[in-house]
Amino acid sequence: MFQILLAEDNPGDVLLFREALKSRRVPCDITVAEDGQKAMALLENAASGTTGFCPHLIVLDINLPKYNGDAVLTYVRRQSALNGVPVIVLTSSPSPADRAAALELGATLYLQKSSDLRQLLDIGRIVEEVLLQGPQGGTHAANGIAPPS
Repeated sequence: MFQILLAEDNPGDVLLFREALKSRRVPCDITVAEDGQKAMALLENAASGTTGFCPHLIVLDINLPKYNGDAVLTYVRRQSALNGVPVIVLTSSPSPADRAAALELGATLYLQKSSDLRQLLDIGRIVEEVLLQGPQGGTHAANGIAPPS
């Protein structure tokens, strides 16, 4: 069973993410952090090995309260215990600067949230592909929801 950390402050987006994975029957436990501070605390515990939680994948919104997604991503990439964990940035930001910054910080994939339900549900397929690829194998950027290239 895969463990996924979803750092997302929008309950509607959390629900859609869960549904997307459910529709693909991805065997996973999803731990939700509603802000960057909670995500950092979970990741600190995972990096130190003090809990049984160690994510196979981190899905991260850039615009989080308390600590933003860039701060969380920077922390992840500086921890040897977490450095190989794939990180999908899933955000509403269409900003090329946000995309470039996330990829430069080590995001595996940058996806812009869509208002199209089919594209939102396609996140399940993308997450499944990333999980099956294993530890980080490169970075990708996508406009809207599309497969990793």
